[in-house]
Amino acid sequence: MDSKPSNFIDQQVVPGDVVLDLSTMSNQTIKLGSGLRQDGDTVAVIKAGILRFSKPNKYWVESSHKRYVPCAGDTVLGIVVDTRSDNFLVDIKASAVAFLPVLAFEGGTRRNIPKFEAGTLIYVRVVKANIGMNPELSCMDASGKASGFGPLKDGYMFESSTGLSRMLLSTPTCPILEGLGKRVSFEVAVGLNGRVWFYNNPSCEYSIGSSEGFKSAWNRWSGSIPKSKLFVGLPASKVAAGDCYVPKQFLISQVIPFAWDRYHDEQSGYGSAVKSSV
Repeated sequence: MDSKPSNFIDQQVVPGDVVLDLSTMSNQTIKLGSGLRQDGDTVAVIKAGILRFSKPNKYWVESSHKRYVPCAGDTVLGIVVDTRSDNFLVDIKASAVAFLPVLAFEGGTRRNIPKFEAGTLIYVRVVKANIGMNPELSCMDASGKASGFGPLKDGYMFESSTGLSRMLLSTPTCPILEGLGKRVSFEVAVGLNGRVWFYNNPSCEYSIGSSEGFKSAWNRWSGSIPKSKLFVGLPASKVAAGDCYVPKQFLISQVIPFAWDRYHDEQSGYGSAVKSSV
């Protein structure tokens, strides 16, 4: 058995493999992630996968599973399922429901306890994950600061494998997120439990009385999608659009002429045929 970590990093490991000999690392602080367990002076693998390492001294076993195995220090996306007097019960895709103390927020006191309805999506940190016990969560980093933890509003959340989540969080920046960032501005929160939240709310291209913003956006997007059809949706009420609401007459006189192929529509009769159903 060779216990040198360098011989195991980025290699396939199985339960029972001893990957670290702590007796030779007495002057180092080692942080163990999911898939590893300390037994005396050794660290053994408890689930199959690939042994990973990140500086300064964190080790974990990376595997792709739908069910998440909590580990202290992980950042995850949870869904509130119930509220109790002292904590919130949160689904983090683990075998047991986790709990988030009502005071586990920056500056949290009994006077300003947050109110979360069932179904609220929250970005949290796992602070305790012991076998046979419900995982404990927090909306603070190790220094007691919020650091982006808390409820996530709007946006879209989708579920993935834990392997994909780790890929999105990889260093250097994941090529998928880097490529997307070159095209649009967005916010993203990735949970190691296989949940990803994405939010994109670009600035409004419309300014009252001018169609230049529309033309610029139209040319940019239509030019980037050659030989394709481009469908544009417009909110039909100020309640839905706010300052970006486009008045009917302005849409008819300024926007439709450059965005709608009127000639071919008249030739085919398409618009008149569907008008009554729109």
